[in-house]
Amino acid sequence: MPTVIDTVAWVHVENGRVLGTRSREKDVYYIPGGKRENGESDLQTLLREVGEELTVSVLPETAVHLGTYEAQAHGHPDGVTVRMSCYTGDYRGTLTPSNEIADVVWLTHADRNSTPPVDRLVLDDLRARGELS
Repeated sequence: MPTVIDTVAWVHVENGRVLGTRSREKDVYYIPGGKRENGESDLQTLLREVGEELTVSVLPETAVHLGTYEAQAHGHPDGVTVRMSCYTGDYRGTLTPSNEIADVVWLTHADRNSTPPVDRLVLDDLRARGELS
């Protein structure tokens, strides 16, 4: 039976680049976000994960669903997929990596191969929309 990892991500684009993070012990960059906890809505997951990873607050009233993407999960056996519900939104605070985050970077489409399969779909869409360099 296939397994789906249910996640929510914050797609934040500035100057043709999208915000990315790399967790400690990981070899790829991810769009910030993470797994939904039991009973959480997309918005609750988004606010909690971004706060935990980057110590900023996404302003809930500005959150807009960008799209939902699904692909093979990086580092998992075949058949395990990630479903990533992506949101844009303004934030308050200073982007600061938490202890679990090794790097905060700004990714362009040229960095596509340094991201997991589901993030590549998002980068491709952003480029097709003219938002990503």
